[in-house]
Amino acid sequence: MRRRLQHHGTALLAGLTALTLSLALCSCTSGQDAAEAPTAALASPKLTSVDINPHDRARLRQGGTLNLAIAQFSRQWSPIHTDGSESSTVMVSKPLLPTFFRSDAAGTQTPNPAYLQEAHAELRDGRQVVTWTLNPKAHWSDGTPITWRDIEANWRALNGKDPAYKSSSSTGFELVSAVERGKDDFQAVMTFDHPFSEWQSMFNSAGNAPLLPAGRISTPELFNSSYLDAFPVTAGPFKVEQLDRAAQTVTLVADPSWWGDKPVLDRIVFHAMLPDAMPAAFAKGQLDLVNIGPDVAGYQVVRNTKGAAVRRAGGPDFRQLTLNARTPALGDATVRQAVFQAINRDVVIRSDLSGLDWPAVPLNNHLLVTNQNGYRDNSLGLARYDPAEAARKLDAAGWKLDGDVRRKDGRELNLRMVVPAGVNPAQAEAANATRMLKDVGIKVTTVTAPANEFFDKYVNRNDFDIAAYSLIGTPFPASGNRANFVQSGGTNHVGAGSPAVDAALDRAAAAGDAATATEAINQADGELWKVAGVLPLYQRPQLYGARADLANIGAQGLSDIVWENVGFAK
Repeated sequence: MRRRLQHHGTALLAGLTALTLSLALCSCTSGQDAAEAPTAALASPKLTSVDINPHDRARLRQGGTLNLAIAQFSRQWSPIHTDGSESSTVMVSKPLLPTFFRSDAAGTQTPNPAYLQEAHAELRDGRQVVTWTLNPKAHWSDGTPITWRDIEANWRALNGKDPAYKSSSSTGFELVSAVERGKDDFQAVMTFDHPFSEWQSMFNSAGNAPLLPAGRISTPELFNSSYLDAFPVTAGPFKVEQLDRAAQTVTLVADPSWWGDKPVLDRIVFHAMLPDAMPAAFAKGQLDLVNIGPDVAGYQVVRNTKGAAVRRAGGPDFRQLTLNARTPALGDATVRQAVFQAINRDVVIRSDLSGLDWPAVPLNNHLLVTNQNGYRDNSLGLARYDPAEAARKLDAAGWKLDGDVRRKDGRELNLRMVVPAGVNPAQAEAANATRMLKDVGIKVTTVTAPANEFFDKYVNRNDFDIAAYSLIGTPFPASGNRANFVQSGGTNHVGAGSPAVDAALDRAAAAGDAATATEAINQADGELWKVAGVLPLYQRPQLYGARADLANIGAQGLSDIVWENVGFAK
């Protein structure tokens, strides 16, 4: 799975190569006061950087409470449901649900021994077969063992054959023809109809793809409703103590029935609040870690907070504008292309990033960020600011200038741009887009949505013309992006695509080597520019403010958080 929506750069979770790919580690400012960091450390980090203040468990203080912020108090808490594909929901679920792999800074995957003893792929009679051997100690919070039946149930729910299952992604699972019992209940044998090179993205924390219990997802009704306003069953180092909608907090406590390494922390409390309020809450000591993202004011607050460190990494995440092709005004790809060319991204990017010590470099690829291997510009001129060409395209599409605004068939070209409350970059993007689009005769009406409603009531319900948020990537380039961009994708909020995009992403997922995969990914990107549904802006900074003594969490890059190892230094 790739995408995760997030408000702060509001974001959907995804996999940009997936948000992905291979590069060299950089030296970052781990544990260092940002105000004292040398200028050289403020260059754009390499993609594979990670900045988490690493400590051995033995050097951490046992116990304590970690206070974190989320931008949304969700209703749907299943991260594999289409309404749960949002960064706040996913973050809360990660200490609670099983994932089979650990991802390091380079995106290399190793089995998570708490759940998976071993997994391997092989060819049998010309078909790819993956054998999953589970840890027999692993169990759900209701005491039920985690078995091959859970893998089978997840496959049936996610393979796309029954649209009543409202899944966020069917990637990989739609290629599987059978899941069968292996040597015992703790082994599953998965047979693929077609090769899937990124099979490790299944049940993967960095891929935002946990395993859910068969007993809660075995029918569409259960799948869609079991995790509404509840976490009925978990299986992680932490369990839910309280979901408090009134206080907008989710409290997790260490689960005494956890069979793995004992969590260092006693408690994790997630506080839902507007993103622009998070840095001040951090400065007051109400939060221990804050996702700054492209928030210049928040960055300065953190830098000036005593006892704080800025943690930074380059990741496969990017800020973008989504155009809704389902709406009458934007149903024509020519009109969407005109919108692209009418927006001066250089101005938008400088506005968002000025003061962040982050390079203002436009992103000209939907699937790879600028410092990833294989990145190239496939935009065919559509990334270039060209208001004259935008006007010609609008004329050709029948939208003629009538005074200050274009009209067609008596209808005004008026686009509703929906942005989340409390997200400073989104407000700036709306202001800039309004001014730029006015220059070519497009009127923009900005709608500021409450944070808890931005995805649930607007983006996920296709109630927008333009929406501003970030796409958050994973270590899986081809499969991580698929659900966002294929025509049938569960998180394709553009509502448009093309057979050429689908075919290229299929080739990338089945590729036997990196060069073939990279070429297919770039072919898919070229087709996505023609579709003109998502306008990439820039690689989103992974910038976090952290208590200086907070260890093993921060700017993760392509790595995932090992929640049982998070704590405070002695």
